Formats: sequence, structure tokens, C-alpha cells
Amino acid sequence: MKKEEADLLRGTLELLILRLLRAHQLNGWEIMQQLQIVSGDALSVTPGALYPALHRLENRGLISAVWGPSENNRKAKFYALTSAGRKQLDRDRKNWERFSGAVAIVLRDA
Repeated sequence: MKKEEADLLRGTLELLILRLLRAHQLNGWEIMQQLQIVSGDALSVTPGALYPALHRLENRGLISAVWGPSENNRKAKFYALTSAGRKQLDRDRKNWERFSGAVAIVLRDA
């Protein structure tokens, strides 16, 4: 990933994590994989960026975490969206849609 793409992703990573956890709990590796798959390989995140974001979200009460076995029977931490996280996701999504729409308008007329 280019530095410019990494900078853009950094500003939206928490929103993307909340969105990926909306349907079901995932471990860190699954979050990295889902982000890449859902974005058609346009987005990827390193563990060095993902895990601090997960800790920030957990500290803010937006996600919860439990230990459990992964697909390959290794111990993994699984993250789930809390009710506060669902509310934050709704707010952040609306703000993102408003912001990205405004940026699109400016770029279209540039």
C-alpha cells in the first residue's frame, strides 16, 4: 500500500472495523482478511495499525473482546460490536457519507 493510501485508511480504520463487526464477531486476522476481500484488494491493514485501533475501540466501550479458538484451533481474541459501538457506527457512517459526498462534489468541479 502506498503511503497516501495508508494515510487515508488510518483516518477511517475505526469506522471500517466497526462496520465489519456489525454482523458477527471476528478475530484480528479475520478483520484484516475481510477488509481486503470486501474492498476488492484496494484496502489492507497491518497488525501494527489494526491492533492499536482495536484496543482504542475496546477502551472506549465500542467493542468487546473474548478469547476463543480460531479456525485452526489456536487461541484468538474475538471482537464484537457493543450497543454503544452500533450507535457510534451509525453516527460515523452518516458523517462519512456527508463528508465523502462533499469531497466528491469538490473534486468533480475541480
